[in-house]
Amino acid sequence: MNRLSRRNFLGAGAAFTIIPAHILRSQTAPSNQITRALLGFGGIARSGAHLGNKDTRLIALCDPDGKRMEEGIGEAEKHGFGKIKVCRDFREILAMPDVDIAHICSPPHWHGVMSVMAAQAGKDIWCEKPMTRTIGEGRRVMEAVKANNRIFRLNTWFRFQDGFYGFGTDVKPIKKVAENRLLGWPLKAVVGDVTGFGLKFGWSGMTNAKPQPVPEHFDYDLWLGPAPFKPYHPHRTHGTFRGYWDYDGGGLGDMGQHYLDPVQYLLEKDETSPVKIEVDCLPQHPDAVGSFRRITLTYADGCQITLDGDNSLKDAPFLEGPKGKLWPQMRSDIPNLKDIIAELPEPRAQQTNFTESVKLRRTFALNERNGFRSATIVNLALVAMRLGRGFAFDPDKLCAVNDPAADRFIYQQMRDKWAI
Repeated sequence: MNRLSRRNFLGAGAAFTIIPAHILRSQTAPSNQITRALLGFGGIARSGAHLGNKDTRLIALCDPDGKRMEEGIGEAEKHGFGKIKVCRDFREILAMPDVDIAHICSPPHWHGVMSVMAAQAGKDIWCEKPMTRTIGEGRRVMEAVKANNRIFRLNTWFRFQDGFYGFGTDVKPIKKVAENRLLGWPLKAVVGDVTGFGLKFGWSGMTNAKPQPVPEHFDYDLWLGPAPFKPYHPHRTHGTFRGYWDYDGGGLGDMGQHYLDPVQYLLEKDETSPVKIEVDCLPQHPDAVGSFRRITLTYADGCQITLDGDNSLKDAPFLEGPKGKLWPQMRSDIPNLKDIIAELPEPRAQQTNFTESVKLRRTFALNERNGFRSATIVNLALVAMRLGRGFAFDPDKLCAVNDPAADRFIYQQMRDKWAI
């Protein structure tokens, strides 16, 4: 159990947070800093959220590609972290008692396995999006994080900071519009180019790739991990893996949680999921992700999300309710909307500093529970694409309604030694 694990003490009927003296004194000596390791060292691992994060101290990283391991040594020194441990296998990292936080920067087919194993190893978790590649994996992550009293953060942030794509604002004023029912209820949201969300259909796999020799520096079997074995081709790995169903879900897998997590927050659906999924798309290749024309996800109360894949909803508002509409740049058919928003109460405050969450054992704004629900929106849409038809979903039981074919995609098998 690592040192952060010991900061929580459960007494009879009450929870007490033990805060070490060095935190109270705000000391920052290396021995007093929270430590972290990067699980995977591809492009996203080198971002400011991971490699460049100065709130905590990087002490290790791993990657099944030996060249990336060597690059990691140099990059860590450039960022002022000195000599760090590097290895191929993430299990060596999780066995290190001095690692507090596991930054999961692997391809999505690893997110579920790594999150569960990190939680079981007593690590807190900062996980890249999408949270998991399937709904079943996400359910298992929630269970493991709760069972092991871990702090979990998903790496998308638009529900609580930064400009919200084409809107010229962050989400807060839009949240005021929604929660004060200025547009009425239920709300319908459109996500597509017309509302500022490019769905990136360029991420598509090759359907005629011929097997190639695995480079000596690359442990391809470890990279595959829980995914089914397929012969090696470089297009299946590294920067182009998103185009294959085994590892991600194309452009929707790449950007869907960035786009849809704030929509879920606006629609007040952090505790539930759509009950009906409809799709209009061409038949999908069994290996390579394709595109779609339209996907519609409907909630039990009538709220709805439409993914406009073919950009046919030319003048669609981002949000529409029985009392009004809202377009990007905060255009609306409600007169003086900005003045009205200025007079409304602020939305409920959110815990948005992950280091503070870890120190004080406070749930982060985007965590394993609401993050699971926004990942589920993405994964329900991807299931419909793979089926080539719609289906009904039970948001409490977390399974398709009388639809075994859909459930096979919701709860997919993993290679035996990685099954969670």
